[in-house]
Formats: sequence, structure tokens, C-alpha cells
Amino acid sequence: MDAFTAGILQRIENTEADLDRARRAGDDFLVEVEQAELEDLQRLANEHGVRYGAVSNA
Repeated sequence: MDAFTAGILQRIENTEADLDRARRAGDDFLVEVEQAELEDLQRLANEHGVRYGAVSNA
């Protein structure tokens, strides 16, 4: 696994955890921010052929 792939997968995992924490805290604004970040990371992963299904089910 190259550094880009490892990095994007780590960022997806971290953002999913942050999103979960925001949801549990009931912070609607932060949920929106984290969801947008996750969508951007997933788009970037898709554009570069990085498979993230094993990390992300979102």
C-alpha cells in the first residue's frame, strides 16, 4: 500500500470516528461539517481508485 492510499484510508477512518462523536454529542453543525469532509474524502478515494469499503460503510 502506498503512502497516498494509507493516508486517505486513515483520514476516512478518523473522519468517520469524528462524525460518530458529533452525532452522539448532538452537535448538528459539526455533523454537517464531518459529513461533508467524509464525502470529499470518499470522492477523492474514488477518483484515485482507492477502495475504502473495508474501512468505511458510509
